[in-house]
Amino acid sequence: MTMGDKQAHWDEVYGAREEAALTWFEEAPALSLDLIAEHATPEDAVIDIGGGASRLVDGLIAQGYAHVTCLDLSEAALAASRDRLGEAAGRVTWIAGDVTDWQPEPGAYALWHDRAAFHFLTDPAARAAYAARMARALRPGGHAVLMTFAEDGPERCSGLPVQHYSPASLAAEIDLHAAGAFVPVSAHTHLHRTPKGAEQAFQVSVLRRV
Repeated sequence: MTMGDKQAHWDEVYGAREEAALTWFEEAPALSLDLIAEHATPEDAVIDIGGGASRLVDGLIAQGYAHVTCLDLSEAALAASRDRLGEAAGRVTWIAGDVTDWQPEPGAYALWHDRAAFHFLTDPAARAAYAARMARALRPGGHAVLMTFAEDGPERCSGLPVQHYSPASLAAEIDLHAAGAFVPVSAHTHLHRTPKGAEQAFQVSVLRRV
């Protein structure tokens, strides 16, 4: 898929249903907020990759985070978040684009958060580009929180194939492409319940930029 095709796909996904009907919807992303609070202070710069219409930015703003960036392919998703936040949207930096093409400032962020974007990268070249940008964007000592479908997670999501990971295989995949730039810190399992009641198994890994 070209970048335009990918943007059109995700704009269509977000436009087809209300936010609360999307399979990944979380009213309060408690696990993400807890892990971010554990590894970054409110003064630190935090970026949410594939944040879309997620309510993570709402929670970060409420907790006093002053330097929040949200990157997503879908302008429609980002617009939904801006509309929901109202005036508070001005406290967030919004980037509509493909993380694998993005050129971040070196060491710009203390924390990189990704809930369910990386597992859509089925092309090894795309995974390599992602890892390179994550390594560039994070300052030494910064942390990446990566949530992907676990080995027993769904086979597809939003009509697209996905990759599956254990904490060990995810760490190995990042190491393959980022040449020792990250070391594992912790790993968790998470069972997400969709709005229709289905359960989706996730692995949640925290990596540190060395």
